[in-house]
Amino acid sequence: MKKAKCKWCEVTYTAGHGTKNLLRHLDTCPNREVNVDGSVVQFDQGVFRDMLARAIIKHNYTYSFVEHEATRELFSYLNPNVKHISRLKARSDVVNVYEKEKGILKSKLLSLSSRICLTSDLWTSVTTDHYMTVTAHYIDEDWELHSKVLCFSYVPPPYSGPILLEKLLTLLREWGIERKIFSITLDNASYNDSMVDIWKNTPSVRSSLLCDGQFFHVRCGAHVLNLIVQEGLKVIDGSLHNIREAVKYVRATQGRRVKFAECISQSCLKTSKKVRQDVATRWNSTYLMLEGAILFGCAFSHLKLIDHNFVTCPSSEDWVRGKKIAFLLKPFYDISTLFSGVRYPTANLYFYGVWQIQLRLIQARNIEDEAISSMAKAMLKKFEKYWKCYSVVLSFAVLLDPRYKLHLLEFCYSKLDMDDHVEFVRGIREKLYTLFDEYVTDDRFTSSTSRGNISVEGIDENTGDDIDEYDAFESEHFGSQSVKSQLDLYLEENRLDRKKFPDLNVLDYWKTHSHRYPELSLMARDILSIPITTVASESAFSIGGRILNKYRSSLSPESVEAELCTRNWLFGVPLEEDLDEESLIIDFQDYLH
Repeated sequence: MKKAKCKWCEVTYTAGHGTKNLLRHLDTCPNREVNVDGSVVQFDQGVFRDMLARAIIKHNYTYSFVEHEATRELFSYLNPNVKHISRLKARSDVVNVYEKEKGILKSKLLSLSSRICLTSDLWTSVTTDHYMTVTAHYIDEDWELHSKVLCFSYVPPPYSGPILLEKLLTLLREWGIERKIFSITLDNASYNDSMVDIWKNTPSVRSSLLCDGQFFHVRCGAHVLNLIVQEGLKVIDGSLHNIREAVKYVRATQGRRVKFAECISQSCLKTSKKVRQDVATRWNSTYLMLEGAILFGCAFSHLKLIDHNFVTCPSSEDWVRGKKIAFLLKPFYDISTLFSGVRYPTANLYFYGVWQIQLRLIQARNIEDEAISSMAKAMLKKFEKYWKCYSVVLSFAVLLDPRYKLHLLEFCYSKLDMDDHVEFVRGIREKLYTLFDEYVTDDRFTSSTSRGNISVEGIDENTGDDIDEYDAFESEHFGSQSVKSQLDLYLEENRLDRKKFPDLNVLDYWKTHSHRYPELSLMARDILSIPITTVASESAFSIGGRILNKYRSSLSPESVEAELCTRNWLFGVPLEEDLDEESLIIDFQDYLH
């Protein structure tokens, strides 16, 4: 006799002569669930486990979360048919999601017609273990800019350029993209320089680099920027003493805050700026401190008149010098904000900010104030040391902005202290043409245009247009006509009016014009996706610090990588408030009520 089992309560019934008894049981089954519309609820244990794994990844739950008594009671209440899992199975489910999403991303990367730009950096965890992260940056076929973490891998000591290169190349081979790399952005550590030198001189991988790797290595702009500013602050630090101490004084006690708030009110100061304290290791906080304190100069002077303990009140000379320092630091702060964006912009937006920095330093080194002049000279010396290569990569990117092209380069470099700026711009133009030639001869284009002859019954039949013979005849007897390249046509075409298109999305422009400039647009995709900083990798470290914290320090490197990478692929980088930064700010308007 045939038997049938209820999938809800697992009670067995005879099913040899129809299904009447089974249908009767469904009406009274205690575990059968029905939706509001009368349809039967279908519980899928596989879907449940997949969703649970994704929740662990997204919210950084511990694996033991699934074994907690209250958690299991909740799951059982939601569906009595749920089968509870152990922490080991939860970990296995997370790895399964990781492998599945990795396969999807790998397929996308392999199908790209464009190249891929990389960033890489090292991080030390709470357990003092070293991890290397590698992030891929690319523009897809729909002209969307993406940033994906490829690995968050444990690196046992010691590590050096050759060791890191071998690990990196192994990773790229695993993803199948070792011959699709356009550039790599690194900080200024010596082992990174060693790694790049070996990479560019290794025949097996050098052949895949465009222009023999001439534009392959990009230095982290944020790191260089920090070095430049810190060099200047060393020179000027004494000049900021009174302003820094004045800010600390009015913030120190509740009574002083109330008194300073009254001084602001009596000085009739109306501004949305707030008084900020700076942190010695964060130069941008020094700029914000100056920017805010300068606006409250009258209030500080008033406080000195009524509070005899306030002996560090800045003098008029201190305020004048503070304004000059703030003016000098402003372009650094503006571009640092651009550098540090989680959703980083395309590379064409950096050139103007970096040029402003160089121009302002050149102007400041010649002013009469010896302190400011010394500061500018120290910063300019550091700028020239690290930014020799910025002009090429960033110039390429701004050339591909249809609002500027060569005209902005010619203007900007003419404003700098350069005797040979015309030759310099011409050199950048020639390098761009050299790079473009590599795209013109790329197999992705030349292979589709070649045509062959097919023999039919002993007769050669040309599969092309017969008029092609005329082209060959003309070339042989009259010489070939000069044909302008796509890059020629683009540069000669009228520029877009930047006032009409102040917020132009350069990717939308190239998406629209890709049919006109197929090879040039492919080059634009690669150049515009270059990350100018390693911020993307550092964002991964921030997530890594939350996953591998003091409460989860025993997690295996494989589990850390699976959670971090999958979180990046599925949910991106979450934007979180900087609570430490907020603690440095005081709004004295709150003390007037």
